[in-house]
Amino acid sequence: MSTASSRHISVLGREAVEFLAPRDGGVYVDATFGAGGYSKRILEAAGTRVIGIDRDRTAVAEAFDLVERAEGRLTVVQDRFSNLAEVCAAEGAPQVDGIVMDIGVSSMQLDRAERGFSFRHDGPLDMRMGQDGASAADVVAVASEKDLANIIYIFGEERHSRAVARAIVKARQENPIVTTKVLADIVSSVVRARPNEIHPATRTFQALRIFVNEELDELQTALHASERALKPGGRLVVVSFHSLEDRIVKNFLAARAKQGGGSRHLPEVEQAAPSFEILTKRPVVANDNETAANPRARSAKLRAAQRTANPSHHEDTTFDWPTLRSVMKGGRS
Repeated sequence: MSTASSRHISVLGREAVEFLAPRDGGVYVDATFGAGGYSKRILEAAGTRVIGIDRDRTAVAEAFDLVERAEGRLTVVQDRFSNLAEVCAAEGAPQVDGIVMDIGVSSMQLDRAERGFSFRHDGPLDMRMGQDGASAADVVAVASEKDLANIIYIFGEERHSRAVARAIVKARQENPIVTTKVLADIVSSVVRARPNEIHPATRTFQALRIFVNEELDELQTALHASERALKPGGRLVVVSFHSLEDRIVKNFLAARAKQGGGSRHLPEVEQAAPSFEILTKRPVVANDNETAANPRARSAKLRAAQRTANPSHHEDTTFDWPTLRSVMKGGRS
């Protein structure tokens, strides 16, 4: 993903591809294609093939020139990255040598007012990466006050979530909330701006974006899919920008790399053999030069692991947070 000033430079791009270690003849997945920053770096290794995935049809359409220049070594598919195992199988590569994913919104989306991701550009309150399903305006219109507060608190880590939810419910009783500016103004009325701090609406907008696009659900499912799709020795590299995302990646890899339990006082705990070996004891973060050039890189954390030859673990895809389906089905209260 990228910034407006450097749209084709991925955050931690060099480090991500170094951990991926692309080799001649290898097949790699750029699971969140965006502007193709990771794909370009992978394709610099002779003989590599890349399968790019993006749920945003605009990103897929804008990849045409890069696909042409790659001369058959790059395929870009419109799909959710949680479906990466099925996409790879459909592209004739059920087992791949590496997967890289960059979690969150791209600046290509943030920079376009009509996509409704940012309060910095007034536009329709949309936020949908795939441009289908419920929009942020739909959620704001029908979610109960309790659900709104939970969404804003869990996904945005906004400590004023109850006040924001109450203000949204009060405002929508008078007029529909359908633009980014209107929502930003509502949030700003109850979350006060402080010098040298983020805009008062930042956390609420982040929460709605994550919720509308089911980003945490997608990430958890994509990690399981990566476990199935990687060859022994294949590598998984994940760059995240949010503490909740990083925690999911960290916990997934820790569980998959864990050796058998038990102690000299307790019996051995039956446990699946490690399916990953962790390559980053601590997350890799951007250096001062990158953060100066790209403020978004400040929150980036990279984690990497290598697939073992052991079988995949049992999948646990239960979610400990509100889901889009349940909230939209429940409606107001």
